[in-house]
Amino acid sequence: MNSQTEENYLKAIFNIANEKGETSINELSKQLDIKMPTVNSMMKRLAEKELVHYESYKPIRLTEKGKKEAALIIRKHRLTEMYLVEKMGFGWEQVHDIAEQVEHIQSPDFFEKMDEILGFPKVDPHGSPIPDRNGNIVWVEYNKLSECNSGDTVTLAAVIYSSDEFLKFLNNRDLHLGVVLKIISLEPFDGTMTVSYGKRKSEMLSRVVCDRLLIKKV
Repeated sequence: MNSQTEENYLKAIFNIANEKGETSINELSKQLDIKMPTVNSMMKRLAEKELVHYESYKPIRLTEKGKKEAALIIRKHRLTEMYLVEKMGFGWEQVHDIAEQVEHIQSPDFFEKMDEILGFPKVDPHGSPIPDRNGNIVWVEYNKLSECNSGDTVTLAAVIYSSDEFLKFLNNRDLHLGVVLKIISLEPFDGTMTVSYGKRKSEMLSRVVCDRLLIKKV
């Protein structure tokens, strides 16, 4: 059984690799806010457990065993977030820190029951895929809102870099998963987009915001 600290490392390696293609000691140190010598020591420990491939000055890679364990931790986290939103009435901006604690519970039956009660959801409240009980993930290819053109009509399908502050920003603008956006205009200079949705007929969104919103074409 891995410790909570080891689980946090595995999850961080998995997420960084998914976002950037590979994971460095420096990147891991920054993300976890842990000093590099401590990260190096942990990589040696995880390598001994055959969870990572680790060589000095080379990117860290999860082994197949490590990928599965990381995916199962992420499964517990995302199922918990979904349960908190769907069954307990929490806002999508409130659930991350609670799920960080619950994901370390070592009871597969607990999370299987949670999955069953939820009706076996495929994504969490932010649109991220939930790994299945074997650690398999079905990735869906979405476009960023920033890649769309004037006149396009799209559905908001997922949010990335979903900090609590960003989710509150979206709440204040009535932006949530499933909302249909009509792109009215696009400013070439800085990528600012004007969109229409619901009761909002002319909402301006910056390039930074549009880069974080994943969409599917209607």
